[in-house]
Amino acid sequence: MKLSNKFQEALAYAFELHREQERTGSGVPYVAHLLGVSSLALEHGADEEMAIAALLHDSAEDQGGEETLKAIELRFGERVAKIVRACTDATEQPKPPWRERKMRYLEHLRDAASDVQLVAACDKLYNLRCIVNDYRALGEPLWQRFTGGRAGVLWYYHELCSAFTSTDAVAAELARTYAQLEALADNP
Repeated sequence: MKLSNKFQEALAYAFELHREQERTGSGVPYVAHLLGVSSLALEHGADEEMAIAALLHDSAEDQGGEETLKAIELRFGERVAKIVRACTDATEQPKPPWRERKMRYLEHLRDAASDVQLVAACDKLYNLRCIVNDYRALGEPLWQRFTGGRAGVLWYYHELCSAFTSTDAVAAELARTYAQLEALADNP
């Protein structure tokens, strides 16, 4: 599959929206995460609209809520906007409490369409790989980065492993990566 100018436009838009943002606690430009998620999605069979949604999956949550979702729909179409909305755990500010948000999101994922599940699973896999790598480098202080702390992160990713029903390869990799984190966390 060849990507069109629409993907290039989405890449520029994602950069514009997230240019000032960094990954929590790491100083890594946030756009690295967006590129990684889109890359994983493409490697696991995403079409161009899904790859665009992967680039924009955090845009509404982090950069403007409903207004950003409307802009995404105007620029990239209804399907892209639907996937982005489905990958968003909150658009309102301030966000609802962490655990409540995550429980709602998990419930939503279990019945989500396969295109949503693929983008969301790639997002969570990318995040989990970063957590494992950062844990290896930082050890126990890593957990301070996360609202849910050690227990919350382990609970959330454990639940995510069973939430993805239509993304076999990505879900399997997520489960393997979670097992690595769990083993590391149990033996600091």
